[in-house]
Amino acid sequence: MEAILKYDLNDIDDKKAHLRAVLSDEMALFIWEFSQELRSLTKYAPDSMPDEEYKTYKRIREMFHQQLNSRNIDVESLM
Repeated sequence: MEAILKYDLNDIDDKKAHLRAVLSDEMALFIWEFSQELRSLTKYAPDSMPDEEYKTYKRIREMFHQQLNSRNIDVESLM
């Protein structure tokens, strides 16, 4: 099976779509790394971390994953 993507780089919308396609690996890697960083901040939080800071990281992580889920993005399947 094969898929060929074709873009008219003289068309502004096609040019943007091409750039998104070209950078998709970097975007997927960023999403995965950010997800892992948020996981580390909550799972391995030092005892000295203030409770409010911990709760904030936890809320951000939950919101981040809610947004991914609402777009049917499975981070693990991208890696």
